[in-house]
Amino acid sequence: MNPKVLILTGVGINSNRELAETFELAGATAEQVHISVLEDTPEKALDYQLIAFPGGFSYGDHIASGKILGNLLKFKLGDTLKELASRSVPMIGICNGFQILVKLGLLPQMGGEVIQEASLIQNNSGQYEDRWVNLKVSDEARAKSPWFKDLESLRCPVRHGEGKLVLGSKDDLARLQASGQIALRYTKEGEPTDEYPYNPNGSWDAIAGITDPSGLIFGLMPHPEVAIHGTQLPDWTRLEQVPTHTDCLKLFSNIVNYLK
Repeated sequence: MNPKVLILTGVGINSNRELAETFELAGATAEQVHISVLEDTPEKALDYQLIAFPGGFSYGDHIASGKILGNLLKFKLGDTLKELASRSVPMIGICNGFQILVKLGLLPQMGGEVIQEASLIQNNSGQYEDRWVNLKVSDEARAKSPWFKDLESLRCPVRHGEGKLVLGSKDDLARLQASGQIALRYTKEGEPTDEYPYNPNGSWDAIAGITDPSGLIFGLMPHPEVAIHGTQLPDWTRLEQVPTHTDCLKLFSNIVNYLK
């Protein structure tokens, strides 16, 4: 039986259809569920084997990106999400979804508590960034997280105004590095970089994505769900051989196969 994936939708989320298509192509059964349904019946989320928080502009990104929906989920579904995490149910948050997971405290959970330990703030450029980036998968993520089995790099776009990952202090960054929870970094010529525009937002340590200590809850700013077909690559017409699918699809296939 294919694993069932809950994909959150509504209130300004706008990447849910792409994410649903990606999970279906990866071998899962994807169901898009409006936030209002979960507000009324939070226990519905317990019927799924994976929870996905897509990108978009929830509640117009008023106050701060993901802040309003993060608070709503905390008070309406907080206990349910904690139970899902305790059951080792994988979760993914992409862009606005990543911002939400960070504000909920489900990422990074360095101390094992579901409290906010990081934030995603305005890009160093002071503007909205819409460009393709190259990402390197860390050795630690590949070793501990089922999302990254046999993956070394990814190529996909970013589209955000508040994507700079920061922590409370440099000591917290050192803890995150030591825990092996940094999953993806922005790169230039294959190596992590702080240089703009290769690092489009100025994230500390070039961080593009992180996991919780288990490696099952994963968040990232770039959008792999819109870079799964070879013909979605920006230079596909110049490639000698266009791949049917990209490594971005493998990211999703990995977690689906883990759940089967």
